[in-house]
Amino acid sequence: MAIRPPILKPGDTIGIVTLGSPLGTDVINANIKVLESMGFSVIVGQYAYAANGFLGGTDQQRAADLMQMFENDQVKLILPARGGVGVAGILPYLDFVTIYNNPKIISGYSDITVLLNVLYQFSNLITFQSLLLLDFTPSTPAYNYDQFFAATSTLNAYRQIMNPPGLPLVSKVPGNVTGTIVGGNLTSFVDTLGTPYEINTRGKILLLEETHEPINTVYRLLNHLKLAGKFQDCLGIIMGECTNCAAAYGKSYENLITEFVVPLGKPLLTNLTSAHGYYKAAIPIGARVNLNTYNTTLTVLEPTVSNV
Repeated sequence: MAIRPPILKPGDTIGIVTLGSPLGTDVINANIKVLESMGFSVIVGQYAYAANGFLGGTDQQRAADLMQMFENDQVKLILPARGGVGVAGILPYLDFVTIYNNPKIISGYSDITVLLNVLYQFSNLITFQSLLLLDFTPSTPAYNYDQFFAATSTLNAYRQIMNPPGLPLVSKVPGNVTGTIVGGNLTSFVDTLGTPYEINTRGKILLLEETHEPINTVYRLLNHLKLAGKFQDCLGIIMGECTNCAAAYGKSYENLITEFVVPLGKPLLTNLTSAHGYYKAAIPIGARVNLNTYNTTLTVLEPTVSNV
């Protein structure tokens, strides 16, 4: 069983870090004010405002900020500013034993999902594909906050992950499987194949989503995962949104799911609101879930935080 990080409570301290691409100082400060208005205290990493082109500081600087947050007993939630690119660059500089011994909630999506899955694989820590700092704004949908706090601030043993009303989940291949959920951003996972940090899908339920890629590129990415054996290994598949993914050569994302993913023959759920979409379900990476495509449900089977 994976380690459940301590529950997030009102008044707790949140640590802000930049682990991939930089986020503007004004945006960071404005969104910190939103967190403070919710009653949280905030600590900002030494390099959270750093910008080195498309990276927020050097790999070593970003890794050092993350480790300092894990080592700080005050911090209960580590919240990356954004994703972008470059998160894999910090992985060689992380101390996974220290992280194992100091479990904390860490949330994010996009390139951050590489880190989320690595922390599960190397430190046995449940992590969360959910909100980033950039999502804490006055205009964020209530659904997104409800999902985030249901995952990080309650001890519910069973939580059914449902889309907002009017956006139904869709079952494509029938099946009923139970296992650990892993996954996140498709591009980011393909980039780690052949490295010590590639995603482990053996016996897992695999979630994938993408953004701003034409469908012929999404096909190439999916086929790369297939050739790497990642679909053969998994128990079931959840396809999240492909946000702003343009059709190519007359093929849409839905066509690609029908023609490429369905023939893989694994229980398949689609249309999950996730990550780059306007609505963002909170997915606990490393937690046990039940995927039942006979009744089109995705259910988290255990608390994802601990009452410590």
